Amino acid sequence: MDYTILPAVNATLNGICTVLLVVGWILIRQQKRDAHRNVMIAAGVVSALFLTSYLIYHANVGSVKFEGTGWIRPVYFFILISHILLAFVIAVLVPMTFWRAYKQRWDSHRKIARVTMPIWLYVSVTGVLIYLLLYRL
Repeated sequence: MDYTILPAVNATLNGICTVLLVVGWILIRQQKRDAHRNVMIAAGVVSALFLTSYLIYHANVGSVKFEGTGWIRPVYFFILISHILLAFVIAVLVPMTFWRAYKQRWDSHRKIARVTMPIWLYVSVTGVLIYLLLYRL
C-alpha cells in the first residue's frame, strides 16, 4: 500500500470534522436537537476514521521531520505540542460527552460539551494546519 496519501486523507478528515463541529454547534443553538445529534455522531465517526488512518500511517512510516526554518519553526512546534496534548484530552472528553448525551443526562452533557467543543475544534483545525506546515510548506 502507498501510505503517502494518508496525510492528505487525515487533513481532509480533520477539515470535515471542523465543519461538522461548527454545524453541530449552530444546530444546537437553533434548538435542532435531532439534527445536532446526527451531525455530532458524524463528527465522532470522522474523528475515529482520522485516528485509524493516523495510526496506520505512523505505524508504517514513523515520524516525519519538520524541515521549516526561521520564525515558522517555533510556531510549528507550539501548534504541534498543543495539538498533541489537547488530542489526548479530547480522546477522553469526547466519549464522556457522547455517553452523557446517550444517557440523556442533559445538564452534565451541556456542561462537559462546553469544554469539549472548543478543544475538539482546536484539535481539528490545528490538525489541518500541521498537515499544511509539515507537508505543503
